[in-house]
Amino acid sequence: MGRKIWVFDTTLRDGEQVPGAKLNLYEKVEIAQQLKKLGVDIIEAGFPASSQGDFDAVKAVAQKVGNTSDIMITALARAVQADIDAVYNAVKYAENPMIHMVLGTSDIHVEKKFSKSKDQILQIGVDAVKYAKTLLPQVQYSTEDASRSDFEYLWKTIEAVMKAGATMINVPDTVGFAEPEEFGAMIYKLNDRMKNLDDSVLLSVHCHNDLGMATANTLAAIKNGADKVECTINGIGERAGNAALEEVVMALKTRSSVYNAETRINTREIMNTSRLVSSFMGLDVQVNKAITGDNAFAHSSGIHQDGLLKSRDAYEIVHPEDVGLDDMELVLTARSGRHAVKNALEKLGFSNLTADEFEGIFEGFLKLADAKKEVYDHDLYVIVESYYEKHDANNANATHYSDQFFDFDDLQVVSNVSFPSASVKVRKGGEIFKASAVGSGPIDALYSAIAEITNIDVKLVEYNINSVSRGKEALGKVKITIEHEGEKYIAKAADTDILKASALAYINAINSIVVAKLTPVMN
Repeated sequence: MGRKIWVFDTTLRDGEQVPGAKLNLYEKVEIAQQLKKLGVDIIEAGFPASSQGDFDAVKAVAQKVGNTSDIMITALARAVQADIDAVYNAVKYAENPMIHMVLGTSDIHVEKKFSKSKDQILQIGVDAVKYAKTLLPQVQYSTEDASRSDFEYLWKTIEAVMKAGATMINVPDTVGFAEPEEFGAMIYKLNDRMKNLDDSVLLSVHCHNDLGMATANTLAAIKNGADKVECTINGIGERAGNAALEEVVMALKTRSSVYNAETRINTREIMNTSRLVSSFMGLDVQVNKAITGDNAFAHSSGIHQDGLLKSRDAYEIVHPEDVGLDDMELVLTARSGRHAVKNALEKLGFSNLTADEFEGIFEGFLKLADAKKEVYDHDLYVIVESYYEKHDANNANATHYSDQFFDFDDLQVVSNVSFPSASVKVRKGGEIFKASAVGSGPIDALYSAIAEITNIDVKLVEYNINSVSRGKEALGKVKITIEHEGEKYIAKAADTDILKASALAYINAINSIVVAKLTPVMN
């Protein structure tokens, strides 16, 4: 068993400071409930003095999520009495509340931001801690911009506030200025002095990602004695964001022999938490983001796919199941090799292909892959059908799989305030179907029209849209998740016409359901 590292999640405070990511009371409580399920030790629920709405939200989190002693609820205050009172009055409803206050220690903050002397700032901090201690036993003091502070003044401040009663000392790299080696060395010196003064006080770090080193600096701090880390889900936060909780936690777990430290995080809840935060805040996770990005466990290179199919350890140091995903994703593209295509065909039931048959089917796959960004399972059925139609003179192996799948043909969408409507034309085999529908918006109308044709009962769980290029001819990428009979299906599509991309994604998802119904028959 390694040394315990406390996880302090500030998604609801620092994460919410991202422009456009404001959460309402209901959303804050929902995310806090998920953070509790994830297993964080401390939730920083907001900045109560900033508005009545945020005060009410922090209070609701304290009441509804902090109703057990196994999680601590805190909120941020400046080192002034009114802010401290606001935090106390909001978090006092939790079973295990804490007051968190912040005050700068760098010359830039002391002289330019506050226009006071270092001694004055130090005394303000000491007085604030003493006052907070009259309200609650747990008080955290953050030395803002610590990484750019004079070390001896930083230590003098920490020593003074510890003697005043602070139970946690947080050392922030506020502007992401630190470098792992120097930050680790600073934490080592602070940890040594703090443990000699009072070993019950926790040493914490809060790292920003302005130079892309937030996770590295956080891990360096842990190696050098930090007891607690402050993080956010998906690494969101001011400017370039904060250390990503999922990256820090999985690094500690994957490289346990290096760090000899562990958290109580339930890693299987990482993806659920990431998706909830992304959805509520309206912030897409970059596709190549470590751990929680769409491509983190997706493989399209033939070399990688071949290696993974032979041994998962070849290219996978974190198992997707460990973070709450079902499995790795082998994306079939023009770069995919024979092994990956053969594996996909076998999963669909085509396990008895001769060498010549497979080569012919693989040739058809490459032609389609050159024309499409990704090849789906339903595409493989059609490729197999086309091969046998051309090469099986007796039609002994011919099965008209294409008759089961839907193909987009055309659409017309009218967007207005009163009656958004859509008309679509979809092919299925040799038949053409047309339908029209109205909805609460153009996408709702479009999907209602397609649903009328497919006659497959689904629930739209998630709809995401983003631009993957710039200018008038920008490609819009749509990713959707639908649910059918308790199973979820994810599909994507891209087009310069975002409505067409939306229709293609929906039809791809519907075809995935058809594949799921066909596959047991094949096997």
